[in-house]
Amino acid sequence: MSIVSLALGAAFFGSFAGALHPSGDSLAVFRIPLAVVFALWVIWSPWPAWARWSVAVLCLAAMAQIVAQKYISHPDGPVTIYQKNLLFQNDQVTALAAEIRAANPDIVTLQELTSRNAPLVRELRPDYPYQASCALVEWARVAILSRWPVEGEICIEGQGLVGIQVLSPQGPFWAFSLHAFWPWPHGQSEQLDRLLPVLSELDEPVVIGGDFNMVPWSHALRQLARSTNTARAGKLFPTFKKLGAPLPINHVYAPGGGDAIPRPLLGSDHNGVLARVFVFAP
Repeated sequence: MSIVSLALGAAFFGSFAGALHPSGDSLAVFRIPLAVVFALWVIWSPWPAWARWSVAVLCLAAMAQIVAQKYISHPDGPVTIYQKNLLFQNDQVTALAAEIRAANPDIVTLQELTSRNAPLVRELRPDYPYQASCALVEWARVAILSRWPVEGEICIEGQGLVGIQVLSPQGPFWAFSLHAFWPWPHGQSEQLDRLLPVLSELDEPVVIGGDFNMVPWSHALRQLARSTNTARAGKLFPTFKKLGAPLPINHVYAPGGGDAIPRPLLGSDHNGVLARVFVFAP
């Protein structure tokens, strides 16, 4: 067994090991290319036929599990969320404000709110008078806007989380905007370890829109879904490119899931996400 085979196998199987170490989630981002390269390498290796084809089938199953998420249909829910990482230097604020008004969401979740793009929240104030923000770093904040009245607020400074207790026509729920850190070797795992207990202890339903900097099949986001009793809304689609690779890292989670579609960049390096979700059981 060659060193290359061992390295590829370790990387591929390691992408499922996020529960053991956060490096597994970093590998999970690249699970599809790892599966392709590992399968092709093994098929043409001198391994016994049963070993070659067993590994190939495992790789194919891993790829199919992800690719299938692009084609599964989801019903529209009654609550509409517009999620957007603004990009700190966004200079298309007026166009983005018009886009949000046209989408007519109930809740808007924003990341990388800075002094440069802050006019956006001021432009939207007549439509979304209930607003909250929280510092992630000295120069950037996370923010959340609501057309419905708000009763409570949660801000965890330096951890990229702000939430409001929304008094919707269907009943009260918590809506959050999250900007997750980059995964290992950065601090995403430690960040979620701090935030998930806060989210899981809330008595009312939770909706989260954010730039999660992580793919939905990772341990981190599966853990978030379990802790908050939520499901990701919509089919799988990319919202950000890293080194040319299209990555699905901007999401909306709600108790009953829902549908979601990508929205234009409009001055950002992240696509917006427009989600129609189920907050309460029918």
